[in-house]
Amino acid sequence: MSKVILTHEVTGLGSAGDVVDVKNGYARNYLVPQGFAIVWSRGGEKQVEQIKAARAARELHTIEAAQDLKAKLEATRVKLVVKAGREGRLFGSVKTGDVADAVKAAGIGELDKRKIELPNPIKVTGDHEATVRLHDDLSAVISLQVVAAK
Repeated sequence: MSKVILTHEVTGLGSAGDVVDVKNGYARNYLVPQGFAIVWSRGGEKQVEQIKAARAARELHTIEAAQDLKAKLEATRVKLVVKAGREGRLFGSVKTGDVADAVKAAGIGELDKRKIELPNPIKVTGDHEATVRLHDDLSAVISLQVVAAK
């Protein structure tokens, strides 16, 4: 087992600044190369406070603000205009950054793309859903309408 310090939120593992034990291969082959974690050391322990402070600055400060944003997100269908070929197949796929940009363009609010989860890659036009982690115990489901650019 390896001890690592998470630098980003990893679903099912923890939030930024958490010190967790993971299998050696998972740390060596995925978490560290992707930039999601750094190897734990006594010197790295000092970075934990900096990481937690940065995370707190990015998070919504109150649960009330998160609940307001959840109500807005779930009440609105977000429209994404993407390049598509025949029969609604996309050139590429919809990424979490595209969803965050569409939510911002709709005037609902700003979302961190790292907190958006797409259950499956979106590769066709139509109606889809995405989940957003707004706070530690609060998530919202966004309705997405993917349409082809004209």
